[in-house]
Amino acid sequence: MAIRCLLVLFLLAMTHNAAAQTPEVHGGNGITLPPPPPTEQKPVTETIHGVTITDPYRWLEDQQSPDTRAWIDSQMKYTEQYLSQVKVRPEIEKELGRLERVEQYTIPTERGGMYFFKKRLAEENQGSVYVRRGLHGDDQRLVDATKLSDDQNTSVQINDISKDGKLLVYGTRSGGADEEAVHILDTATGKELPDSLPSARYFGIQLSPDEKGLYFSRMEKEGSSVHYHKLGSDLKTDELIFGKTFEGEEFGPMQLIGAHITENERYLVITVAHGVPPKRVDIYAKDLRKADSQVVKVIHGIESRFTPVNYNDDFFVMTDYNAPNYRVVKVRIGDSDPEHWTTVVPEGKDPINGISVVGGKLFVTGLHDVVTQTRIFTLEGKETGRMSYPTIGEATNVFGREDSEHGFYSFESFIIPPAIYHYDVKSGKTEVFAKPSVPFNSAEYEVKQVFYKSKDGTRIPMFISSKKGTKRDGKTPTLMFAYGGFLVDMTPSWNPEWAWWIEQGGFYAQPNLRGGGEYGETWHKAGMFEKKQNVFDDYFGAAQYLIDEKYTDSKHLAVRGRSNGGLLMGAAMTQHPEMFGAIWCGYPLLDMIRFQNFLVGKWWTSEYGSADNADQFPYLLKYSPYHNVKPGTKFPAIMFNTGDSDTRVAPLHARKMTALVQRDNANDRPILLHYQTVSGHSAGVSITQAIKDTADELAFLWNEVSGK
Repeated sequence: MAIRCLLVLFLLAMTHNAAAQTPEVHGGNGITLPPPPPTEQKPVTETIHGVTITDPYRWLEDQQSPDTRAWIDSQMKYTEQYLSQVKVRPEIEKELGRLERVEQYTIPTERGGMYFFKKRLAEENQGSVYVRRGLHGDDQRLVDATKLSDDQNTSVQINDISKDGKLLVYGTRSGGADEEAVHILDTATGKELPDSLPSARYFGIQLSPDEKGLYFSRMEKEGSSVHYHKLGSDLKTDELIFGKTFEGEEFGPMQLIGAHITENERYLVITVAHGVPPKRVDIYAKDLRKADSQVVKVIHGIESRFTPVNYNDDFFVMTDYNAPNYRVVKVRIGDSDPEHWTTVVPEGKDPINGISVVGGKLFVTGLHDVVTQTRIFTLEGKETGRMSYPTIGEATNVFGREDSEHGFYSFESFIIPPAIYHYDVKSGKTEVFAKPSVPFNSAEYEVKQVFYKSKDGTRIPMFISSKKGTKRDGKTPTLMFAYGGFLVDMTPSWNPEWAWWIEQGGFYAQPNLRGGGEYGETWHKAGMFEKKQNVFDDYFGAAQYLIDEKYTDSKHLAVRGRSNGGLLMGAAMTQHPEMFGAIWCGYPLLDMIRFQNFLVGKWWTSEYGSADNADQFPYLLKYSPYHNVKPGTKFPAIMFNTGDSDTRVAPLHARKMTALVQRDNANDRPILLHYQTVSGHSAGVSITQAIKDTADELAFLWNEVSGK
């Protein structure tokens, strides 16, 4: 009997050891890894609206705990084990450097015959602030961003410039954080004024017309509000101009309050956006020509979006009010009755997504089948012309002063690097203001647009770029990127990452999913709240189209997405893991039951809904990637990407999902976490750091789907 018991115990021990031994992990091109680092489970069980949910990795939400930091270190060492074996990675970093290390410019701002902009020299890590005296003058550096930090991960941005160009207000941002510190520079002497604003999330910073103070909107824990800081005074004495309450209406964290001063310096314009994207935008104004003038309502209480551009004492306003594709109306200050608005540009079949007034003309930019078109109107609404662009691409609106003949815009495409153009409003002539010399031969590549059917029959557009003559043999490495949310238009834009991929002979695909703004508000609403599954189905339809049309197959299809696009990647790996060869999931939202509890997550409840709402909880739970990881799933190769400096989407989503997918993966493909302590959601890290991070991403995706 004793011998029999010992035998049973021995067999049980052997069974336990066998179950604990995960098979060796195999990456592309012969890469081998041990099993991923184990993650301790500390289950937290709760009942939400009658549904019991267990979260095994709630402890990973505490970013600064010693246990979490140790876990991050072990995951990054594991990821480095993988990346160190990717033979092509050094070449990728070198080639990305070739495409990235070129001069880069931003669209200039004209002040007093001078033009202010950011420029980064080819060998530099950060863009600095420059001024050019005259259209064809020499560029003078005003703020040297390369000297702001030892690791050169501090970036600079222009916030405002005085009308005469003598004062520059600029912000500095560490890594990819959203917060910035604010400084003022005397452009003539190169010396900084003693006044500055502390690091925070700002929604508008501008000099007062008399240059004696700053108007700014700042986000704090209880919400955002507009203040006035008199130069030379203590910050504690700053005056509250707008916020907290107004005529009995209370403002909290869900109301994002922005502020800017009109080009003619007559008004301080205050916008209140209710949520992100806002379902309602209110507009207020304060007349800066009158001492102690009161803030007055311009547009208020209408469940629509309004984007104002001031001219004299009128506002030209882009709105979706009674116009899902948007229209432009003229609103007089002091007369907010919609019945009295004048329609300047009526709604059409193509959506409008931007307006500006430059040199007394109204520029209206929109999309025609996701391709940029810009129309030119008189201020009375008569169309007088259209801007012309060289090919399928993305153009910004025309920017400039309302009283100047000098306008500026940029144009780019998947196969054309961005260039800044000067537009003479009077003659209609265009010339190059700044054009980087990128070693990429655009003539060898092509962009085409295709349309396919989604699950419910909806017609979805998609761009596909490649080298001319690339054969569709069903096995070509293909990279697909999409977003599908928040009214974001996914237009044909330049990215060295896409350029590198098609240089290798691959296809780059970019579908325009519902939830974006490519076809107006109707298109956006079709991918919101309980209709979010439409976005995912559109994406799976794009993948199936690429496979059916022999561009590629599942084994050779790499996909990537970030932020809301990271949520899309979460849906891809949990709903159709068999469709993809590799997934890069960046700065993602993945726990859709708790996202509203962290950082600025509450803002996005106007797009997704909230699990706090009993009616919205069921559909969020149904697609929430973190809650739909099934044990025994054969996942493709996956790399999650985030960083400590992401102050927008909490990095906890990527941490928790990494642990869960590693635990439940029944495949032998690598599941990795790429985690940077300096990187965040916004741009701003050094070019050196950005190239290294992108090389890691491309090395992973290319290695897993190229077969070479």
